[in-house]
This record gives sequence, C-alpha cells and structure tokens, in this order.
Amino acid sequence: MDLQLDEIRTLMQDLENSSLREFSLQAEDFNLHLSKNEVSQPVVGTTQSTVAPQPVAVAESKSTEGTADLGTDNSVLIEAALVGTVYLKPKPDAAAFKEVGDHVNIGEQVAIIEAMKLMTPVKSEVAGTIKEILVEEEDVVDYGHALFRIQPDA
Repeated sequence: MDLQLDEIRTLMQDLENSSLREFSLQAEDFNLHLSKNEVSQPVVGTTQSTVAPQPVAVAESKSTEGTADLGTDNSVLIEAALVGTVYLKPKPDAAAFKEVGDHVNIGEQVAIIEAMKLMTPVKSEVAGTIKEILVEEEDVVDYGHALFRIQPDA
C-alpha cells in the first residue's frame, strides 16, 4: 500500500478536525499511526514528526511495536508503543504467543495491543530467550510500559 504525501496530509487534517485521538492504518509492509496525544519519548526504530497543534505522524515499513531498551542485567525490555489493552494470545481460546523460556526471533510477534478497536502487533526487536513476562492478559498499559524481558542471543 502506498499513500502519497498529500493523502497523508488529508488524513492528518481529518483527524485534527475529528473527535478521534488516534488513527492507525496497517497493510502488509506499511504502517501509519496518527495521534493527537503528546509523545514524551521517541519510539526506537520509527520516524516521528511533531508539529503543534498538528497531530503526530509516524510512518514506517514495519509495524510500530514495543521499543527495546537494555535492562539492568544486559536483558532487553520490550515496551508498549501505545496506550491500550495487551493480549498475550492471538485469540481467547488459543495458546499464548510466547511463554517464559521460549526463543524469539527479530520481528516475531509476542503480543497485541488494542487501542480504540485497532489491534497493533507487538514484535520483538531482538533475538533471544524470554526471561520474564511483565504483564498479564488484558492488562491496560501506558506508552513505554515494559511488557517482556528478553535475554539476547550471545
């Protein structure tokens, strides 16, 4: 899916004039996230442009998943990229995406965050072993909330 700059500007203006706070559009290799909410920290691996009072626009070729930061013991934290409800399973009756002790590859989905009926995949930015799952199914998380602790492969 390709959106032209004038189409993105139109979407930004429509969001600004609406009562919505955020808008996300996802396709196979395209993700667009528009938000009126202020972003206090940049999301690793994305491009942000903030123009007050215009909405924040984030467009990239991968989906906006959690950010990866080093933990205190050389582990990596996967954090929530947006405010919403976290789901650790693809469906209520399915097995969890990952359990403690499972190996995860770069780009592998580990959770979903739902915000305003939009499901945003949370993907790992590192390859390694899941040491700890820091949230429960259906927890409400804020931007930057730690979701998983991963021990990177050596």
